[in-house]
Amino acid sequence: MKPVIYTRGQALPDLLAKRIAILDGAMGTMIQRFKLTEADYRGERFKDHPKDLKNNGDLLVLTRPDVIRDIHEGYLAAGADIIETNTFGANSIAQDDYGLGHLAREMNVAAARLARQAADKFSTPDHPRFVAGALGPTPRTASISPDVNDPGARNVDFEQLRAAYYEQVEGLVEGGADLLLVETIFDTLNAKAALFAIEEYFADTGERLPLIVSGTVTDASGRILSGQTVSAFWHSVRHARPLAIGLNCALGAALMRPYIQELHKVAGDTFISCYPNAGLPNPMSETGFDETPADTSRLLREFAAEGLVNLIGGCCGTTPDHIAAIGDAVRPLATRSLRKEFFYKEAA
Repeated sequence: MKPVIYTRGQALPDLLAKRIAILDGAMGTMIQRFKLTEADYRGERFKDHPKDLKNNGDLLVLTRPDVIRDIHEGYLAAGADIIETNTFGANSIAQDDYGLGHLAREMNVAAARLARQAADKFSTPDHPRFVAGALGPTPRTASISPDVNDPGARNVDFEQLRAAYYEQVEGLVEGGADLLLVETIFDTLNAKAALFAIEEYFADTGERLPLIVSGTVTDASGRILSGQTVSAFWHSVRHARPLAIGLNCALGAALMRPYIQELHKVAGDTFISCYPNAGLPNPMSETGFDETPADTSRLLREFAAEGLVNLIGGCCGTTPDHIAAIGDAVRPLATRSLRKEFFYKEAA
């Protein structure tokens, strides 16, 4: 098989092979701590916008970049090797709900630049930091009908998804992302549109960034929402030759463990990522979830001790305190070994 040659992020495969790398934690959880108002989301630029904008967290890269910068720097100070751009919903399909679809590319460029500046501020020769351009699932699904009375109905098609993702990738790469992260995948067809757009962008530009693909098991069935088991999901996306395959969101670490074990068995030639929620939702908790940093780090240390992971972090409910505790817990442990050759070499 022809080796993957990256034009950016060349150091990432070596990092994951040498030690367990640390991803950042939740963005939304941290935004909530700022108790922002509608005026914060609007800023001066969107003060007369006809739709409500509160809770459109992606827009904050334009209206309150100081908030997003503070969050990035908090995770970097906690020891994160990789921070995600604040672009989970920064695609034209999601932003159309706010009447801002035409600004999707601008949001991605701005978000990647903010993360790039923060990562560069904390990077040292001995501890480089990386920016992951985050591509979320969009609020529409290509595989599942939005109408229970019409199973064949769809509110989005593959081409719409492809175009939206291509635009997002353009912005993320322009802004300085080191790698791309297709995450929180609940519909494999949506993910395939993202992967198609990414490969199309690579072919068009000559750029090639490391890629991480992260699915979401939604319940105890062990399947993603569109019906695939973890093993089936892996086999349906492995053609993209991701640097890492993993799971995030929906479940805490304790419930996610058997599915990470399953991935470990079937994806022997690929690194494994894992960033669970901080347990189950708990409205009485400060973060809205029930696990403390000590809880989450203890569970993820067990994953590392079992040799299951190369990259770990946190999703909903996690904070810089969680990330610092996770880093401390796994630092003494070895990264997961690949069972077959991983096809990679340095860019010429």
